Amino acid sequence: MQTISNSAARRLFLGAQGLLDDPTRRATVASLQALIERLGFVQMDTINVLARAHDLTLLSRLDGYQPEQLRKLLEDQRNLFEGFTHDASAIPTTFFPQWKPRFARDRARIQAHAWWQHHFRGTDGAQVVKDVKARIEREGPLKSSEFEHPEKRGPWWGWKPQKAALDFLWRSGELMIPRREGFQKLYDLTERVLPDHQARPCPDRAEHLEWACATAAERLWVFTPKELADFWAALEGPEAKSWCEAAAKAGRLVPVQVEGADGETRAAFALADWEARLAKLPESPERTRLVCPFDPILRDRARALRRFGFDYRFEAFVPEPKRQYGYFVMPILEGERLVGRLDPKLHRDRSLLEIKGLWWEPSVKATKARKRSLDEALERLASFVGAQEIQLP
Repeated sequence: MQTISNSAARRLFLGAQGLLDDPTRRATVASLQALIERLGFVQMDTINVLARAHDLTLLSRLDGYQPEQLRKLLEDQRNLFEGFTHDASAIPTTFFPQWKPRFARDRARIQAHAWWQHHFRGTDGAQVVKDVKARIEREGPLKSSEFEHPEKRGPWWGWKPQKAALDFLWRSGELMIPRREGFQKLYDLTERVLPDHQARPCPDRAEHLEWACATAAERLWVFTPKELADFWAALEGPEAKSWCEAAAKAGRLVPVQVEGADGETRAAFALADWEARLAKLPESPERTRLVCPFDPILRDRARALRRFGFDYRFEAFVPEPKRQYGYFVMPILEGERLVGRLDPKLHRDRSLLEIKGLWWEPSVKATKARKRSLDEALERLASFVGAQEIQLP
């Protein structure tokens, strides 16, 4: 059985996730579509302390990226749609039929979950859902704010029943998000947003399993069955394990041992041509980049620790006194290593990008060259978010 060194495993992962490509290449709507198809999806999030999560993820791979390009793909061309993977994500529309099994699964899960009882307490949930959908059928795309708000509510866990109904209809595939206004979702019937894709048949379980595993493998290159199952959050672990074993027997995969940053090796699988892919990978760009907390290379915290020796925790939902670093901490990627982290905050009223904290990893020295490269990364970020001044701690 072959052993893949930690440095090789890291390069394979970064290459699969588009972080070894030249970030200065021309950014167009077409190149952005190709990038997102390569990644599989881009997670979207409402936190806007600096910029939206999807924008930061795409910016780290494409210097010239502009949010308007993503809007065109989602709203004008409909080459992407908003759906659920681990969370809300922008997904290539060609994958839409593979979301039909998920729609059925999520509908059943949500209705059986305490979430349903909590958000529809004191109401007839099924009737609320029916009324919400009927109104959209009559009036066209609507926002949550355009539905009655019978009582003042708090954050998401205090959603009014109509907002919960909209989310349920979206998660179960009956509604889509044709566009956003000020990042507020508008909802419309799926058959009006994606009529051609909605009409396509639902794949059976075997077809869906093959698609989910094969496409995840093409975006990871080296993986455990659990990592394969977790990529789309569409499968159970035993299903992915059985697929890996069958694919290895067929010569599509090879079983390997992968060295971690701690020096220990762990069993995994790799694409059969992983050595050829490794040989073709370009050298990493000679620059420092700031990584979004929702970036694919950080999504699996245990994998990030094994690949990079980088222990990361997203602390936005941790009470401030208990945070180790900060609210929206961004890891610092230098070449192929995660060498530190910083806590940024954009003061839009003052056009100021404040770095509230900066921490280098214990084995990393803050040399003049390293600081200069970080300054250049901060200047690129400041330009993107519209800050005219950078304030370091």
